[in-house]
Amino acid sequence: MIRIFSAIVLGLVLFFASLLTGASTLGLSSLFWAEDGGLVLLASRLPRTLALLLAGGGLAIAGTIMQMLAQNRFVEPSTAGTAESAALGMLTAALFFPGMPVIGKMLLAAVFAMAGTALFLRLVRQIPARAVLMVPLTGIMLGGVISAITSFIAYRYDLLQSLGAWTNGDFSMVLRGRYEPLWISFGLGVVAYVTAARFTLAGLGEAVAISTGLNYRRAMLTGLSIVSLISASVVVTVGSIPFVGLIVPNVVSLVMGDNLRRTLPWIAYSGAVLVLACDIAGRLIIAPYEIPVGTMMGVFGSAIFLYLLLRQEAHAR
Repeated sequence: MIRIFSAIVLGLVLFFASLLTGASTLGLSSLFWAEDGGLVLLASRLPRTLALLLAGGGLAIAGTIMQMLAQNRFVEPSTAGTAESAALGMLTAALFFPGMPVIGKMLLAAVFAMAGTALFLRLVRQIPARAVLMVPLTGIMLGGVISAITSFIAYRYDLLQSLGAWTNGDFSMVLRGRYEPLWISFGLGVVAYVTAARFTLAGLGEAVAISTGLNYRRAMLTGLSIVSLISASVVVTVGSIPFVGLIVPNVVSLVMGDNLRRTLPWIAYSGAVLVLACDIAGRLIIAPYEIPVGTMMGVFGSAIFLYLLLRQEAHAR
């Protein structure tokens, strides 16, 4: 109970800290009562904070589902080629359908993300079950190949700057009316919670899942759809944010176990709090300028990723 209370208090503190942190200095009184402060709150600070929470929670859920589908704790959208495939979908939309609305770009990016994730899972099946560390390395290499193809196409059509904006998670441009696609992540998180038992069974392997009466292919398709749509909604809205879906599920699993129905809400909450904390730190380190949250998560997440890999290798010995 004390842990739950502490986690809730931490989330509330970070929520209000995000509302009060920015280039323009605002106190609580001016934020809620002054005319300019109210405009800043409703048009910028609150949408940005909600976008951080939705993106962080959604990516944590997507990482959890991907780990179940791949039966490996070291994969997530940024280490499986999913985010890179979504960026390729965004580039395709910019080249062939420049007038497409945001929701259309998100759906096209989701199709590319699903194709890239499916390719990753097919490659994973060729890896021996005991070669645990080869799975994330395969995903990183696949993502590198897809990223290289995307960069080459963007270079040929003078879209490298746009590509850089899509692939680096940055919430500085989030305003009211520009973050709403992220609410799709919230809806998909609810779907993931309702179907959590199916993903748990799918994570035990195809033979075990089928023996329990689970439609394995339908569960895989549902999981791929959720992961792809969440990844696409984040990439289209704010760019790619690495390692959220890798760190959070592993840490929560160490504390609370592997009962997905029990842990999934805490995974979403922890992912939201982590991204929110990284964004606040990025706004404070070189204030009044800011470091994009994608860069902050890249530095912090890569260190935790290496720690988890070395820990797994030590346990394997």
